[in-house]
Amino acid sequence: MKTYLMADPVRYARMTTEELRGTFLVDDLFQPGVIQCAYLDVDRTVVGSAVPVELPLKLETDDSLRAAYFLERRELGVLNIGGAGTVTVDGKSYALDAMDHLYVSRGSKDVVFASADKGKPAEFYLLSYPAHAAYPTTLKKKADLQVVELGAPATANRRTLSKCIHPDGVKSCQLVMGFTQVHEGSVWNTMPPHTHMRRSEIYLYFGMAPESRVIHLMGPPQETRHLLIANKQVAISPSWSIHAGAGTGAYTFCWGMGGENQAFDDMDGVAIAALK
Repeated sequence: MKTYLMADPVRYARMTTEELRGTFLVDDLFQPGVIQCAYLDVDRTVVGSAVPVELPLKLETDDSLRAAYFLERRELGVLNIGGAGTVTVDGKSYALDAMDHLYVSRGSKDVVFASADKGKPAEFYLLSYPAHAAYPTTLKKKADLQVVELGAPATANRRTLSKCIHPDGVKSCQLVMGFTQVHEGSVWNTMPPHTHMRRSEIYLYFGMAPESRVIHLMGPPQETRHLLIANKQVAISPSWSIHAGAGTGAYTFCWGMGGENQAFDDMDGVAIAALK
């Protein structure tokens, strides 16, 4: 498990393109037949993927966690962005189609991922935070998610936000998670932007054509930088950073947060005219 050490706003301003990408971008997930994970020191986040093909894949602990098993002190959110599959938690199996979520409780010892069809494997995105309390493992189907319509065609940011793990939905200790689909003809996400000092945020961009890119804006509002992000890559946003982007084609992104609170609207908005 690779460890990512975050830069502060002062060092960030002096970083080269490669330094920015090496610090704030996870670009090696979703490898067939393996579980890939990265440990982020910001809010002690773990991001990862599981792509079972021939055989099921078991989520093992790592020396970085100093834990007897992966979820000894953690909770886990799982989003399937591939073919149909199952996640088996301590012997109980949950079937996940594309865009279904599973919340896995702290204290779950055996978590195993499998695909229904090796020709079209499931692609499980994993997001985990430390947890001080245990909540029930819960499956949430795409059709049952709470949906919010945002933006407008006139500002090229019309999008549908689907909430899964949040205080009024699937209960968790600190993880908040869902996904946003940008409508055809719109390009912008999270614009106007915001920060939230009480929690970090992680974006997985997916559903993109191979040649397409998202220009992901980041950094303090008065000193922004950007990352060029391809399909199935992850952008890391510390609490002091905005997180917004514009795509060259259609895309969806999974957003996930962890930190001091779970209030979805606990944001510090930034006027577009104030950005630099």
